[in-house]
Amino acid sequence: MICFGYLLYTIYKNKKNPDILFEPEASSASFIDILKTLALPLLLIILVLGSIIAGIATPTEASAIGAMGALLIVLINGGLTFNFIKETSQKTAIISTMIFTILIGASIFSLIFRGVGGDDLIDLIFGSLPGGPYMALIFVLIFVFLLGFILDFIEICYVIVPLVAPPLLMMGFDPVWLAILIAINLQTSFLTPPFGFSLFYLRGVADESIKTSEIYQGVIPFIIIQLLVLVAVLLVPFLVL
Repeated sequence: MICFGYLLYTIYKNKKNPDILFEPEASSASFIDILKTLALPLLLIILVLGSIIAGIATPTEASAIGAMGALLIVLINGGLTFNFIKETSQKTAIISTMIFTILIGASIFSLIFRGVGGDDLIDLIFGSLPGGPYMALIFVLIFVFLLGFILDFIEICYVIVPLVAPPLLMMGFDPVWLAILIAINLQTSFLTPPFGFSLFYLRGVADESIKTSEIYQGVIPFIIIQLLVLVAVLLVPFLVL
């Protein structure tokens, strides 16, 4: 649904501003070059997600398939060097260390929080909100969305979700539906400034003539699309009933 919304917005933007369209230049790229660029990454995505969906591999095993497949793609493209492996290994170690540090800290925080009666406090807050369980759910979704501006999805998953998910599940919400809502909500954290991961990625590859403020303004429609999808999924139980 998010991809479909992106496509509709892109088509609308192109039709409204025909000046941004350009005539493709004659390309000398061969079929093999196109195959390396498009088919191999697409095949890797299918292998990783397909192995999980088919029940062949666990997410951890599928990540190993993804890592090996990525190395093979680099090898085919002629970029597999010792410096590349060294730099990739260092970055992987740094990111893994960061995630495990956050996980350990979040576990300690959750244990202390529950030890001092934090769970009862959250239950009290949710129970005192007007509107019942759905108002509590909307409150959590708004809270997670706002946290996405200053935290990335890893901290939110390990620190916030374990605290708010149990009370919501006790209210009778379907766990799969609740997980999808939170996942769509966390997707917005990739675009919300100032710490959206996608903003950093785009800033790294964009031309210097493009200002950071222009990038921030450009992601607003995509954030709105994600929020509309979130609202649509939120309304599913009412539409079914």
